[in-house]
Amino acid sequence: MTARIRHAQRLIALWIAWLLAMLFHVDLGLMPLFHGQSPEIHGHVPDSQLPLLFGAMLGYFLLPLIAIVLIAYADSAATPATAWRPWRRVHFWFSVVYSVTNLPHLLADILVPDARLDQIVLMLALTVFGLLINVEGWRWWRQSG
Repeated sequence: MTARIRHAQRLIALWIAWLLAMLFHVDLGLMPLFHGQSPEIHGHVPDSQLPLLFGAMLGYFLLPLIAIVLIAYADSAATPATAWRPWRRVHFWFSVVYSVTNLPHLLADILVPDARLDQIVLMLALTVFGLLINVEGWRWWRQSG
């Protein structure tokens, strides 16, 4: 008997790893504050645009959390798995969008003149986790049953 691969469980683990790496990326980016240095990168956002930026970041963090909950519900639902197939498709494309947003951020972190290695390593990890999420998301979407 062949064991069934639990793609949903893999996705939950990958999304949690992605979120932790994202939090570490933000946290390490702010670490200079605790040593009397500025974490500011060249380039400024006008104060009037900050609420929009903060809202976008809130959404960027919350959507993976919502995805994790929906993946868990889909995986543990009493209804047939086919009822969750539309969510599986949406999730796959959602994960692709996140991967697409990670690539330019990784390149930006590499190309910034005062680039920090810790930020580059974390963005590389985020990109790898994102690509793994894409692979598992595709497999979960295409999994029968």
